[in-house]
Amino acid sequence: MGLPNSYWCGQECFKKNFATHKAKHGVKPPELPDNFKYFMFTGSLRPWKVSPKRDVLPDIVTPDYATHVDGRSLSEETHKKVGAIEPLSPAEIKKLRKVCRLGREVIDAAHAAVAVGVTTDHIDQVVHEACMSRGCYPSPLNYYKFPKSVCTSVNEVICHGIPDSRPLRNGDIVNVDVTVYKDGFHADLNETFMVGNVDDGAVHLVKTAYDSLMAAIDGMKPGMMYRDIGNIISKTVHENKLSVVRTYCGHGIGTLFHSSPSIPHYAKNKAVGFLKPGHVFTIEPMINEGMSYATQFLKYDE
Repeated sequence: MGLPNSYWCGQECFKKNFATHKAKHGVKPPELPDNFKYFMFTGSLRPWKVSPKRDVLPDIVTPDYATHVDGRSLSEETHKKVGAIEPLSPAEIKKLRKVCRLGREVIDAAHAAVAVGVTTDHIDQVVHEACMSRGCYPSPLNYYKFPKSVCTSVNEVICHGIPDSRPLRNGDIVNVDVTVYKDGFHADLNETFMVGNVDDGAVHLVKTAYDSLMAAIDGMKPGMMYRDIGNIISKTVHENKLSVVRTYCGHGIGTLFHSSPSIPHYAKNKAVGFLKPGHVFTIEPMINEGMSYATQFLKYDE
């Protein structure tokens, strides 16, 4: 477990106390599937068993990828060929706000379920049922074959973690990334929750991510370049001695799950476009105590 100076005092001590010791550590993780045997893990987290995909009620209106054999969103693929940032009308924004409020209710239900010993698969069940009861389609489900209704990213997992049978442990942090689809619009939001007693480093990490998000929001105005959002986020993150993940970015949202613009969170990026009234997009700063695997091969922002 990476604990310093943790030893048994002797063989008899080991025999006498091992049953209690083992119980404290919970269920033994399963053997790694073949596609993970050569994966370069950066921490102690490992994939556990994933339950079957959950069924969607027949009256729920679904996006185009929901029934595609490969989960392809043909509407998104068509949009990428054009790449234009399409503003929403006031009426469309009003409709999207209603869907966003439903998404907030769903993520609040997920938050209520987060606790030591709860599996991320159970959180997926909570999210799925909360979506069904509100007449929403859980946008991640079958999106390019993603098997679950929500993304749950624990500890060193940066994003898009697949819910599984691993119980959350005291000291974990877990990001719950909810997107719901209703009335022709997607609403995307996420939050990172702390499980039990979390150490100061993890608290600092989560707070810095939040502070960098709010700094970016406060700095936005029409005419601003999209690339400048990354400068604001990086300034907050680097002042707190942390690093920005460069591999993933924010994105436009509305009638499509992902659309233009792309919004990198790191400084000196090459994002295209200017903020204009009617643009709707996500900002999702992802940050590390160290560096992501990809970032190790890139020059640091400074």
